[in-house]
Amino acid sequence: VQLVESGGGLVQPGGSLRLSCVASGFTFSTYTMNWDRQAPGKERELVASITSTGGTTDYADSVKGRFTISRDNAKNTVYLQMNNLKPEDTAVYRCTAALRRNWTLVGQGTQVTVSS
Repeated sequence: VQLVESGGGLVQPGGSLRLSCVASGFTFSTYTMNWDRQAPGKERELVASITSTGGTTDYADSVKGRFTISRDNAKNTVYLQMNNLKPEDTAVYRCTAALRRNWTLVGQGTQVTVSS
């Protein structure tokens, strides 16, 4: 049972990145998936969520209009398209899934750095 993120990197302000998270070991298509992030010295922030069918999405105010979460249940993958990136978006991004009431599966994270 795991989540594996990829797609992070260094990008200039105003640039774009697409993060991917591949799930294995559980029935991906039945779970809401989330992306969160944590910058050094800051609290972790829930960035975006998407329901099991993809019919409903939700975003933090800080990324609304710039980030888009999507999923491909046939590929067991959730994506985070990030446009118009800002230095304050610099953080480690993780995908997560609440598989049980007391068990949230978390990926290892991918670093996103926005800097000129």
